Amino acid sequence: MGEHPDAELLGNSYHVSVMLAEAVEALDVRADGVYVDATFGGGGHSRAILERLGPSGRLVAFDQDEDAQRNKIEDTRLRFIPENFRHIGRFLRVYGMVPVDGVLADLGVSSHQFDEGTRGFSIRTDAPLDMRMDRRQERTAADWLRECSEAALQDILSRYGEVRNAKSLAKALMASRERSPILRVRDLLEVLDPLTIGHPHRYRAQVFQALRMAVNDELGALEELLSQLPDLIRPGGRLVVITFHSLEDRMVKRFMRSGTHGQLQEDVLFGTRPDAPFEPIYRKPVSPSGEELKTNPRSRSARLRATVRK
Repeated sequence: MGEHPDAELLGNSYHVSVMLAEAVEALDVRADGVYVDATFGGGGHSRAILERLGPSGRLVAFDQDEDAQRNKIEDTRLRFIPENFRHIGRFLRVYGMVPVDGVLADLGVSSHQFDEGTRGFSIRTDAPLDMRMDRRQERTAADWLRECSEAALQDILSRYGEVRNAKSLAKALMASRERSPILRVRDLLEVLDPLTIGHPHRYRAQVFQALRMAVNDELGALEELLSQLPDLIRPGGRLVVITFHSLEDRMVKRFMRSGTHGQLQEDVLFGTRPDAPFEPIYRKPVSPSGEELKTNPRSRSARLRATVRK
């Protein structure tokens, strides 16, 4: 899950739901339907869905961050599951809620996670270098930096953070950890500062984003979520995804067009490809309105894609 590089400077609310009206409209909520909010966060999208559901409608919300549970909505139609959305199929089947009528996933990081300085997500506050979305998992960002190879570090800095000097930064981090472990935010910033290219805040944010995405296996979790959806969403049901990172958006775009993360395999004999299970609703991704950009600059990099199950 990505975010605009300036996200952590944009307010103190738990999370401002991006393109709220557009997302719920694309989901086309039926009063008696069963829906999934795969990224509950502050509950903004869930509240909007519940407003459209009737007495028999149901909503399942996932969020692995224990802090998000404090925002849980008291509504008998809502079932909150404190797990990563990569486990969506298992839990929906356990509760007898397959197939569903729609799935919504806002992949942005909650503002609360930046504001909570002790979590290690923010460059503003010195804290243990943690960055775990789910604090039940064992490996922190400090652990990841201690254990990863130079080649792996260079790769994630380049791909996830689009850090221009990823090679020299990876080398500097390797050298630094040989002298002393990189355990806190300040330890990491001390290595970054002499190598900063461009605006210091943006450079730091790109590095922190890359580490966070690696620590939480965000692209791996997204791939697992998407791969399960053809078997979970009923024909005519909707999938709506809001991305903030180019790699996420590329993965979602490819999946919505082909139903897979790789290239569709052609039939060797006839040269045909299997039908894709989804039909995109919009030819191009939906971007935030000018009004939303003024009130929530964090939404600048958001892209909304929606598709319907055939």
